[in-house]
Amino acid sequence: MSAEEKRLNKNLKNLNKNLSNKNNNNNKNFIVRLWNYFTTYEKVWYLSILVLSFVFAFVFPEEDVNGVNGTLIMVLYLVDIIANITCELLISKQSRWNFIVSLIVEVTEIATLIILASRFATMAVTIFFWIPIDIISFIVWTRHKDKKEEELTVVRTLNWWQSLLVVLAIAVWTVGIGYLFAAYGPDTDFYDSELIMRVVAYLDACVSAVGIANGLFILFRFREQWIAWYISTFLETAINIISGQWVFLVLKAGYLTNTTYGYIKWTKYIKSHNTELSNKTNEDEDKSDDDKDKTENTDSDNNKMQGNENKDVENKGDKVLENQIQDKQTEDKESKNKKNIEDEKNKNNDNLTKNNNEDKK
Repeated sequence: MSAEEKRLNKNLKNLNKNLSNKNNNNNKNFIVRLWNYFTTYEKVWYLSILVLSFVFAFVFPEEDVNGVNGTLIMVLYLVDIIANITCELLISKQSRWNFIVSLIVEVTEIATLIILASRFATMAVTIFFWIPIDIISFIVWTRHKDKKEEELTVVRTLNWWQSLLVVLAIAVWTVGIGYLFAAYGPDTDFYDSELIMRVVAYLDACVSAVGIANGLFILFRFREQWIAWYISTFLETAINIISGQWVFLVLKAGYLTNTTYGYIKWTKYIKSHNTELSNKTNEDEDKSDDDKDKTENTDSDNNKMQGNENKDVENKGDKVLENQIQDKQTEDKESKNKKNIEDEKNKNNDNLTKNNNEDKK
């Protein structure tokens, strides 16, 4: 190997080493940034739910269902829990990335429900509503970043009549879809009796309706999505207890605490954002008043100047008229004097003629 080749190989090794060190530093920096992105409360909450989930998985193992091994079902449960708590945490931080994590939740839940042959209302809503709404919501939230903090998304709240319409729609959906799946749902050995299956069908219909409302609230960035989370959590808890899915109770406890946390955070943000908008509006109004005063003063000055100009024109007109009158008077006087001179001249001529006639006689 020549000296030149040795030198090139050495430079190549050094370059690869530098790139490797740079990648390691970037990875370390990413992990540090990710760790610092969450507060102490958020990290404690997340790790607590994670540890408790694994403890419950060992204490309350899942039995085989519809010929599928219970261990596989439990693995799906744990993946669902991990993705859900990650998604919940990102929503509370107003991060649009929660929708990407939510896609993992949807795929996992669909696989679980197919295996269990259960909760078909939730399965249908997940396939035809949640997956499309997550993709659309990610795009919408990306377009509504907070001007001061781009990681945040601007959020808002419903008015009373919108809330009333949502409640009525949920009630109608629950009765109609609940009856449909209670009467025509396929058989499964996941439940102990047909009565439990019917009860779960109505509860699941209500959960799916609230879930649709929740998805729309999240899409349009309404704070009421946290209230929808509360309702869904209580209904899901009832379903999990009836179904013996004890590991999911850890997730529901996490839902309740994080939902409260997220609701408070969003409320504070909305109040502060409204205060900023109010201050900005007042500033704009003050500026508008100042501009109005300036305009009025300008108009007043213009009117004053116009008045002075009009007065000058009037004075000038009066002066011209006066000069014209004086000229007229002067002309009349000159005409009168001229006439007097002519009359005097004619009179003298008449006297001269008269005297001449007398001399002849």
